[in-house]
Amino acid sequence: MHERHGFVTFKGTPLTLLGQAPQVGSKAPEFVALRGDLSPFSLSQMAGKTVVINSVPSLDTAVCAMQTRRFNQEAAALGSDVKVLVISMDLPFAQQRFCATEGIANLETLSDHRDASFGTSYGLLLKELRLLARGVLVVDKGGVLRYQQLVPEVAQEPDYDEALAAVKALR
Repeated sequence: MHERHGFVTFKGTPLTLLGQAPQVGSKAPEFVALRGDLSPFSLSQMAGKTVVINSVPSLDTAVCAMQTRRFNQEAAALGSDVKVLVISMDLPFAQQRFCATEGIANLETLSDHRDASFGTSYGLLLKELRLLARGVLVVDKGGVLRYQQLVPEVAQEPDYDEALAAVKALR
């Protein structure tokens, strides 16, 4: 498996990313993750929609919770042709509990815990932690990756304004 070093740290400690990161402008790689009801989700099911993918290490951490709450709030204003996803290595049951507790209803959580299909397809799997790196990706209605933000320090939030501007530019 392809390894990349020097792109991400966790509290200052360098980590290794597994998988090859796709290039902006290329076809977004397919992946399969689990929905809250344990049914499979694949990116191809979102054909015809703009898709915002939030990659987070764990919803049980403060920064991941803030990112999820922020995109849940923003999702309501993005329109029905935009689907917002949050994907982590958390179990689907924990994700559902988080969403119920936090009142998250405008986005869908997905679990990559089983196969790390998303993490390896997008080069976001943290080798040392078996968690996902923090990032935001935007896929257009034609399935092309149009925006990719890898947050260099896992414990920091993404640049929300930049990510949302990328989504709005596709409208």
